[in-house]
Amino acid sequence: MTSSKELPPFTSPFFPNLFIKNQFFTKPRFPPQSTNLSDKVAIVTGSNTGLGLECARQLLSHKLSRLIIAVRSSAKGEAAASSLRKQFPKSSIEVWQLDMSSYDSVQAFAARLDKELSRLDVAILNAGMGRAAFGTSPDTGHEENVQVNYLSTMLLSILLLPILKKKSPVGFPGRLTIVTSMLSITAKFAVKSEVPLLPAFDRADLFDPLDNYPTSKLLGQLFIWKLTDMVSADDVVVNLVEPGFVKGTELQRDIGGATRIILNLFKSISARSVKVGASTYMDAAIVKGKESHGCVIMNWTIAPYAPFQYTAEGKEIMKRLWEETLNEFKFIDVNSILGSLKTV
Repeated sequence: MTSSKELPPFTSPFFPNLFIKNQFFTKPRFPPQSTNLSDKVAIVTGSNTGLGLECARQLLSHKLSRLIIAVRSSAKGEAAASSLRKQFPKSSIEVWQLDMSSYDSVQAFAARLDKELSRLDVAILNAGMGRAAFGTSPDTGHEENVQVNYLSTMLLSILLLPILKKKSPVGFPGRLTIVTSMLSITAKFAVKSEVPLLPAFDRADLFDPLDNYPTSKLLGQLFIWKLTDMVSADDVVVNLVEPGFVKGTELQRDIGGATRIILNLFKSISARSVKVGASTYMDAAIVKGKESHGCVIMNWTIAPYAPFQYTAEGKEIMKRLWEETLNEFKFIDVNSILGSLKTV
């Protein structure tokens, strides 16, 4: 099967062409009823509400033995876990604290996984942020959307790789699925020529409320393209999943006024349900195999990355972003971690 990196990029505009096809002319696919996750252990980040919670529910419906709900608010996580425990009393459901705006919290979470788990099969990184107003993380000083959607998600991905490699059963590679958005196709990425690149996102004068979220997801795609070249699919299968436009999530919870009214109306007409949206996570993390390593999965099918990544400029920016991000993560001795994952 052709990988995302080998596919030709999209030539049709995202709006309205791809959007209409995705939302109105694509049939949902759910895992086979025979899917059995007995004995498996999974974590889902941002799983106290919306897509993350529904994904947790779908994993448990296939007899998942142990689920870790990774959330910023332990109280909200326990409320979600309580409802799931009533529905799935035979499964072990735990709430672990994870604040994706904090590097310290991400490191502590990964260290706890490594210390306390004897097995880990699946990690689904769903936690995200879509704030329309500029703000910075108190812990890092970075712009919030880029911190959560890109920097902390990539840091957690790197930290999880050796854990998944070590703690998944022989012959059954661990699975790391990272939620993306094909709004990345629409990203203007206006700061791409800034040198250095990452500090440009922390400047309020360069913040674009309409473009920041798509660009933050594009950054993840640029990084994962290179990261997956360093990981064998025999050890960990890493892919990106695009759930589509989904109602019933809290991603745009900070949007108010007339914009919120218009958005909710648009959702009522065109958005997928959280059940359908979460089925894309299940497909990427449970159904798809090694052929999906390093791929973007959209509409339950392997799809190209954002067109920008296939251009000469995109490849140059990808290289620069990779180097700056590894330098950002030097506090974890990132080169040693990646060196342990090399495919050759």
